[in-house]
Amino acid sequence: MNALRSRFLLGFLLAALVIAGGLSYLASPDPDGLDSVALHGCTVSETAGGEQLDGTCIAQNAIESHTVGSPLADYAVGGREGTTGLAGIAGVLVTALVAGLLFRLLSRSGRRRRAGSSPGER
Repeated sequence: MNALRSRFLLGFLLAALVIAGGLSYLASPDPDGLDSVALHGCTVSETAGGEQLDGTCIAQNAIESHTVGSPLADYAVGGREGTTGLAGIAGVLVTALVAGLLFRLLSRSGRRRRAGSSPGER
């Protein structure tokens, strides 16, 4: 059973890596529904300092994310274009690592609790 579970998890991880690393390049660069709604009532114009919003819309009240300078901001590595797949792979690996550690910690905790209880309490 353990070998079957390991093969399943390895296959799942491989599929996630292929999707994040390869198919992410096919994702639409157009704004999603939330962006569209937030920009309703405004026009976006390019200026030397970046984008400028004219009109009245929710997006004018937006502030920059605290993670804007992080290595994987905007689904890119270091802000470089063409690194969406690499950022996706890094995200999958970090998520798998954190989830694996969390599951291992919780399963050990559960085993200790069960081992400490008397047969009548189970």
